[in-house]
Amino acid sequence: MPDAAVLGGAKSATVTLNETVFAARFNEGLVHSSVLAEQAARRRGTASTKTRGAVSGGGAKPWRQKGTGRARAGSNRSPLWKGGGVVFGPQPRSYTVKVNRKERRAALRAALSVHAGRGSIAVLQEGAIDEPKTRVAVALLQQWGQALPTLVVIDEHETAAALAFRNLPRVTVLRHGDVGVADLLGAASLLVSQPALDALTERAGAEPRRGASADNGSDD
Repeated sequence: MPDAAVLGGAKSATVTLNETVFAARFNEGLVHSSVLAEQAARRRGTASTKTRGAVSGGGAKPWRQKGTGRARAGSNRSPLWKGGGVVFGPQPRSYTVKVNRKERRAALRAALSVHAGRGSIAVLQEGAIDEPKTRVAVALLQQWGQALPTLVVIDEHETAAALAFRNLPRVTVLRHGDVGVADLLGAASLLVSQPALDALTERAGAEPRRGASADNGSDD
């Protein structure tokens, strides 16, 4: 069974993770599709240009067809002219790529299993950060000793923890509902609170492990 260290409690305390979610097979194709879909969904798609039919001007020819010694021109809205239209320019569009629910859940399980497999996931003990003090967050990360960047996943009500971690360099704080596969794979280590862990477990398609106590070992 995969497990995760507990920060803010006994030195050797661990939490048993859901095997269905945190011991899943890594499916590269599903993960790649999900990451592309998430990155595409972040694009606003508001870039817009005017074609020669949308710019002002036009009407009569700039000069007559022959006899001026200049190249023939039919409209000052031509893309060859300054202020003319744009050829094949971007238009407002949606970059959304559809990924079905089963694929999204499988990709999320794969990303979480990567952290569980290499031991780069820890659970923030409830009450470990009661006040928004950055020095407490720094001490917890130093105690853990994992590589940066670190992704901290919290519940929306855990404001003290969010304020404590948010100013640290190379540390990203997200609510569990905003976490995507790209965020998980882009982090070298993952710190998650117990409420957020339950929510991620449920979101990945498994029943959350509620009310289970940590296996506390003796302090060295």
